[in-house]
Amino acid sequence: MATQWKNDQPIYLQLKEQIMAMIIDGILNEGEALPSVRKVAADYQINPITASKAYAELVDEGLVEKKRGLGMFILEGARKNLLAAEQKKFLEQEWPEIIKRISLLGLDAKQLIETATGKNKD
Repeated sequence: MATQWKNDQPIYLQLKEQIMAMIIDGILNEGEALPSVRKVAADYQINPITASKAYAELVDEGLVEKKRGLGMFILEGARKNLLAAEQKKFLEQEWPEIIKRISLLGLDAKQLIETATGKNKD
């Protein structure tokens, strides 16, 4: 399960983002245990300290809890919190750029709605 890691960001952050994406996508569910640090390190061919650091960040962000002797578990509400954060990020960072592009291209609301609903037959 080797992954292509990007050079512009620490591996532990990339791993953390992958886990967060898997929670959002429903691949990892609330209440479920995360794989052990050793398993993640072996599967992704990374140092166990790197995997541990990613898990620690997830704990710090209130998405995962450590249960002594049992492992790491995804907290209830983690997906909801991640979705809310992604929605906010989209609306504050990405949507303004999309609006600029729409305006630049001279598109109107009717065209956008027709395209989004499949009513545009052009």
